[in-house]
Amino acid sequence: MTEQTPAQKKSRRQMLEDFVAQKPDDAFSRYGLALECMNSGDTAAAGQHFSALLERNPGYVPAYLMYGQLLARESRKDEARRVISSGIDAATKAGNQHARSEMEALLNDLS
Repeated sequence: MTEQTPAQKKSRRQMLEDFVAQKPDDAFSRYGLALECMNSGDTAAAGQHFSALLERNPGYVPAYLMYGQLLARESRKDEARRVISSGIDAATKAGNQHARSEMEALLNDLS
């Protein structure tokens, strides 16, 4: 029987938490952590990480859609509308028409 190293014992979430602790401004790691929290049902932590991500990296377009969807599922429609509207602006600035159209569709669904 082989021994597991400490890295093998850590969950995906724990590894992502370590990455974020080491580099709190790294958008990709924090986005991954927010998604991991969301997918595991920890919506409070997911919301905190999406919020921190967008505060530190307002140009990280994918986070707006996922955060908006999370807020909508949590029946926080006013917050979802604000996040999605900001996301549409960010996508427009980035020239990301695909993300923009997805967020416009979600915003229409929330109306």
